[in-house]
Amino acid sequence: MTAEEPLTIDARKRAAALAALELIQDGMQLGLGTGSTVEHLLGAIAERGLDVAGVPTSEATEAYCRELDLRVLHPSEVESLDLAIDGADELDHALTATKGGGGALLREKVVAAMSERFVVIATTDKLVDRLGHSFPLPIEVVPFAAGPVTRRLRERGYDVQLRTAGEGPAVVTDNGNHLLDARMVGGIEDPAVEELWIAALPGVVECGLFVDLVDHALLADEDGRVLSLEPGVS
Repeated sequence: MTAEEPLTIDARKRAAALAALELIQDGMQLGLGTGSTVEHLLGAIAERGLDVAGVPTSEATEAYCRELDLRVLHPSEVESLDLAIDGADELDHALTATKGGGGALLREKVVAAMSERFVVIATTDKLVDRLGHSFPLPIEVVPFAAGPVTRRLRERGYDVQLRTAGEGPAVVTDNGNHLLDARMVGGIEDPAVEELWIAALPGVVECGLFVDLVDHALLADEDGRVLSLEPGVS
């Protein structure tokens, strides 16, 4: 690779993960997110031999932690976590995030909310002016309510699709629920209002809008430089 060639997406994800690694200290209890960027972080934690324990946000993350011999905690075992680190599907300039592309949004939000500090690691292409246009908003619903919730969302102006495994059946989350992917042309005007409106729909378990939860974002660009962002700091 020449100096002029941009890094691959995977290399950029690793750069963001390694930047987050510097926030972790021995003895911490962590929230461990889901996805390929977090996988880089977990591998780096194991390589460095850090003495930490974590609450995984998905069965996939838990399995990888056990493979790496990282200590796993259940949410019932801890009152709060020192730090949670996770990826994001989109992030706006107020550091409101869209999550759930990997289907783990419910557990991810539970873990983020019980953490003293929540850090997002991603690549700079995830930063957008408005959420919900280029990447659909994931919404977890009980299977019984998928149809009624879909109709209400469409009345609201969303283009809604039930997430399926290719041409196969509906995707089932670790919690036994289904996922709706809702796209708003032009993006979501007010994520805080939208989160409350969606949450009030009977049958909705959780939506992928993470409002006022992200404390810090580490975003890697094409050269591997990591942009550090905090809410209200330009």
